[in-house]
Amino acid sequence: MSAEMDALVADATRKLEALEAALYGLKQVRGRFSTEDGMVTAEVDSDGALVSLQLTEAVTALPPAEAAQLVIWACRQAAEDAGGRRSEVVAALNESFAPAAPGVVDPTGTAPDGA
Repeated sequence: MSAEMDALVADATRKLEALEAALYGLKQVRGRFSTEDGMVTAEVDSDGALVSLQLTEAVTALPPAEAAQLVIWACRQAAEDAGGRRSEVVAALNESFAPAAPGVVDPTGTAPDGA
């Protein structure tokens, strides 16, 4: 293959590997939050779906509406945590797809501007 074709294949391979790493990373994302008193701990996945909810016995002493609000708040905080982690994975993916600056040598050893 020519050097140009080698560079094209190397770039496509690099992007595919970055995409696969991002997909794997997104599957690993978890957001977790525990209330300050430890009564409620919520964990959500990268989609914001609740995957774990732990309540201590002390939560039964709260009025139902207050306990419900505490659970909802913990879930929201966990979802925000997961969202932040998800954003980091997507930002890394976006960065790997960004074109190289003119004159910068890419990992294949070729200069993108043809120099």
